[in-house]
Amino acid sequence: MTDFERDVTTRLKEVPGNAPLRSTAKAFLRESVVAKYSYNFFWMGRPIIQYPQDMIAMQELVWRTRPDVIVETGIAHGGSLILSASLLALLDLCDATEAGQVMDPAKPARKVVGVDIDIRAHNRTAIEAHPMSNRITMIEGSSIDAGIVDRVRAEVGGAKRVLVCLDSHHSHDHVLAELEAYAPMVSPGSYCIVFDTVVEDLPQELAFGRPWGPGNSPKSAVHAWLPSHPDFEIDHQMDAKLMVSVAPDGFLRRKG
Repeated sequence: MTDFERDVTTRLKEVPGNAPLRSTAKAFLRESVVAKYSYNFFWMGRPIIQYPQDMIAMQELVWRTRPDVIVETGIAHGGSLILSASLLALLDLCDATEAGQVMDPAKPARKVVGVDIDIRAHNRTAIEAHPMSNRITMIEGSSIDAGIVDRVRAEVGGAKRVLVCLDSHHSHDHVLAELEAYAPMVSPGSYCIVFDTVVEDLPQELAFGRPWGPGNSPKSAVHAWLPSHPDFEIDHQMDAKLMVSVAPDGFLRRKG
């Protein structure tokens, strides 16, 4: 590691013992959920319902793991798909530059596969009209339907490096089924990112009437799933780095 990287590691080790910082971050996160803070951002013109910290985390992990394919469950307005596609475009550009070649935008080497049970027509139209659209494949249907999982698996094909993001229905049983279906697609050293694990840490009223909450959340699914899948581990360093995130305990790294 460089001196800078060593300093980062040292600072992150100190975070668990920094009660004022942790308390402040927790308070901000709770109030930001009430204020729908994460609904205020766009990525390359499309709404992206994420926290800026999680967007930065995605950038770091994509650069580190250099996936050939990113699989995402949950599409909404498409901002997350566009974020992933743009990061993969930068990887392709860097690879071409390092090889002394010119990247052909019409022939992307890397791609994103998105799944949603209901892709609204206006969102599909906007995503398909976006400059990043040639890197994106959208599949409509339940992310845990066996036929849909097979279609995703076919799109992944023989890709050597795969990263997965789970961000659809946030109930325990649904996320548990997604983990069983999609985590095996993750390549060693890469990540399965389970979003909205923060549901477990918030009071039931902040679910705003939706069918999930403490005890029935992505985080409860993660903790139920991990003991029987020792090839995955929580990246606690990422949690310490972000502090404000919708995915505490949700950055799951596949060992190897």
